[in-house]
Amino acid sequence: MATKTEANSQDKTAIQGSQGPGLTVAQPDFKSVEASRPPFDQNAKFHYTKCPEPSWKVGSGANASGTSYIDIPHREIDPYGDNRNPIDNYKLLISGIIPRPIGFLSTLNTSTDPPTANLAPFSYTQIVNHDPPIFCVGFSGGKGNPKDSCRNVLETGECVINIISEWFVEAANYCSVNAPPGVSEWEFAGLTPAPSRIVKPARVKESAFSIEAKLITHHEWTSPASGKKTGVTCLFQGVNFWVREDAINEAGNMIDPTVLRPVSRLGGVSYGRTTQAFELLRPDWETNAKLEWEKMQKEKESVVN
Repeated sequence: MATKTEANSQDKTAIQGSQGPGLTVAQPDFKSVEASRPPFDQNAKFHYTKCPEPSWKVGSGANASGTSYIDIPHREIDPYGDNRNPIDNYKLLISGIIPRPIGFLSTLNTSTDPPTANLAPFSYTQIVNHDPPIFCVGFSGGKGNPKDSCRNVLETGECVINIISEWFVEAANYCSVNAPPGVSEWEFAGLTPAPSRIVKPARVKESAFSIEAKLITHHEWTSPASGKKTGVTCLFQGVNFWVREDAINEAGNMIDPTVLRPVSRLGGVSYGRTTQAFELLRPDWETNAKLEWEKMQKEKESVVN
């Protein structure tokens, strides 16, 4: 799937609006726009290609596809400059930091009787450590006006982070609805709750990879411009993993992307899919990088002399 910038230049029907934190922007008739596009390619298979320039040499800079961009000027943007609205930063960041993994969080609201099971997607999600397994999830809105999922994890200290795949992306997207507290998104989605072993919230049975997680700490953010509380970042420790049998190798340490078929977030209301990859080996100082470094130093000395 093309990035939003590419889509906007190639597809004149691309949806230009965006939903921001606590904000709903009027959109054109989306179904009419969608009807003008080609169908989703169900037959697209994950595959590997060569890297953009297999003949790239150490110290040669950008590959051939990027050399023409160096002469294009950059625009400097002050995130808190005059007449700049915070929503401009939101739109800029979600369209520039792409693709973003989506944490599909299952939580419990224990303040209702009976407790309400909530389910919602969050694209401010990332793994930040592996031993212990640590994940961060960002929620827009301060603790005084929290997302249901944010309030739930702060009160209960636990959740399940499910990874979204192509086969249930529509259901997962509908869980982003701004429903009031006490309404369970599971009913809208029609997805299947499966029991977790350590935490109370259910995992999503349709998800090929789910992480039971416990809250470690959180931080509430304050806007330097307005002084308002604007978001909460939570750090979770993964305490139990669930992986679909056909997606995991025998050793239990590698998930197959051809089976996982993960979905990511781009800018605006755009999603991405992962169908292509290339591999690049990491350089090793003793094996090859040291020799390249010494070679470059000798070349510099010869130029000076």
